[in-house]
Amino acid sequence: MALLEKLNRTVIFILLSLAALIAAAVVIYKYTTHYTSNFKDVTIYSQVLDESRKVFIRLPSNFTPTKRYSLIIRTDGNFNLTQWDSVMTELPAQQDTILVSIPNQFWTFTRNRDLVPPYARQDVNTQPRPASENAPELFGQADKFLTFIDSELLPYLESHYNLNNNRILSGYSAGGSFVLYTMSTKPWLFNSYFAFSPAAWYDDMTVVTEFNQFLVQRKAEQMNMQPLFLYLSVGGDEHPLMLSAFNLLQKKLNTNASNITWYSEVNQGLTHSSNPVHSVKPALDFYNSQLD
Repeated sequence: MALLEKLNRTVIFILLSLAALIAAAVVIYKYTTHYTSNFKDVTIYSQVLDESRKVFIRLPSNFTPTKRYSLIIRTDGNFNLTQWDSVMTELPAQQDTILVSIPNQFWTFTRNRDLVPPYARQDVNTQPRPASENAPELFGQADKFLTFIDSELLPYLESHYNLNNNRILSGYSAGGSFVLYTMSTKPWLFNSYFAFSPAAWYDDMTVVTEFNQFLVQRKAEQMNMQPLFLYLSVGGDEHPLMLSAFNLLQKKLNTNASNITWYSEVNQGLTHSSNPVHSVKPALDFYNSQLD
């Protein structure tokens, strides 16, 4: 009986040890997959966000410190990074471009906090926001994340690399709404914006409403405006709400876009996850065609 109990304890110990090893292996795999890259990984402490943030910096294969380079900044870090690398390697025009990807925090879920505009709820909802739901912590903090990019990340990059004025901001889904938010609040930071499958439906299309206000104001002012480029895409097989918001964005751009060169496409047969993979090359081709 004592021997049996000892064997049972041994088996339990072995099983628990195996479970711990498997759990550790899963964490290591996820960390490697989502929070490291094959490029130059840099950690920057952000006083704005009060936390350390990683960035993945992809330099051209023929990188020369004295040469001036274009810049692409993209959200959702490692998502779709392989496709970006592949497309940029193939396109001659992108041999003079530095790609900087900002991964989401690994240990805590901060994606909605960072990418959802401050006029929409982090717990994204299709219905209008009740006036009673106005506690500050309910809203996205894209304004703080944008300040991090503007006042901390861009100065860091400008101090380490010789950059020109050709700059792109790219995002997907919630990152697409962040792109529209950035374009409408600090349009001068970038001269081109890529929004793949933008989540513009938050709180009964409030992202579309706010973006249209920017378009209307820009149209009214008209003078001394920096020309902007905007590329929008959505998958034809995405959720009807995503497609509805996309169509509404197109209508607002058709009516009110001023000094904005924009292009949109619905990629038939593609889903919310496959559309951004497909969209990298068309977006870059569109942008490069405008610079020629």
